Amino acid sequence: MKRTVTGAVSSAASPGRIASAVIAVLAALGLTACGGAANPLSSNAGGGASSAPDTITIGSANFPESRLLAQIYATALTARGVKTTLKPNIGSREVYLPALKDGSIDLIPEYTGTLLQYLDKTAPQTSSEDVYAALPKALPPGLTVLDKATAEDKDAVVVSAATAQKFNLKSIADLAPHCAELTMGGPPEFQTRPDGLPGLTKNYGCTFKGYKSLDAGGPLTVAAVKDGTADAADLFTTDSSIAANNFVVLADPKSNFAAQNVVPLINAKKANDTVKQTLNAISAKLDTKALADLDARLSAPDHPDAAAVAKDWLASVGLG
Repeated sequence: MKRTVTGAVSSAASPGRIASAVIAVLAALGLTACGGAANPLSSNAGGGASSAPDTITIGSANFPESRLLAQIYATALTARGVKTTLKPNIGSREVYLPALKDGSIDLIPEYTGTLLQYLDKTAPQTSSEDVYAALPKALPPGLTVLDKATAEDKDAVVVSAATAQKFNLKSIADLAPHCAELTMGGPPEFQTRPDGLPGLTKNYGCTFKGYKSLDAGGPLTVAAVKDGTADAADLFTTDSSIAANNFVVLADPKSNFAAQNVVPLINAKKANDTVKQTLNAISAKLDTKALADLDARLSAPDHPDAAAVAKDWLASVGLG
């Protein structure tokens, strides 16, 4: 489920009013977590134009980490003589999986646990190895996953330090008795995904008073937690805004959120030896600390270009 809205605002406006104004503008425009920018596949409406046979078309979801991982894949493959095309910021899984199926894109960075639960809503696996082992049987025909990275970026229920102190919260189980008086925030798809609101209700008996449809781990969700518009929110464990704002990640003792290792999801016909070796080498070097560091670098005040961040990291691990 996973970020950017820019624009001039009055310096006198409070953070809460700014966030509310931005949310209102997005609502008026009909924008959701499927992307505030134009969908790169919109010109393919009604079926999608297939990727060229000699090209790997790499897509990404609509949040910075996915866009950066796609850039890392593209940079490494291009350096090894593979012709690539990038289609970043496609949207949520509900949008890009059909694009993989119809050949509009060939490759996208994925997350094992959420992918498995999306494909098989009854999947019981939660551990890293069990989830990865179950994925091949759940994948649509023609798609395959390559080696998973040890890097994980998990969904998490996050609250402000004040909310954690008020209700003495350390885990989602602690939150459950108070859910009926609280508002949850996150991307639109969190309302229906198996590990979203349905999972929190099933595993913890947690039914929130209300839900704020915001963005996928982006500035709207962070602002909502800060100003109290959302009492709890779906954020991602490698997100630097958690530490920056002293947010509290609630433990998940019932494993509502399965392991979410980064993994390349690819059209099997495009996975030749060069492609597999290149992407597997990336996965072998990518651990959770490296992923968190990459996210922090991408969100630095100097707003570095994703291509530069990708190139620097590949060079630092001997894959440049």
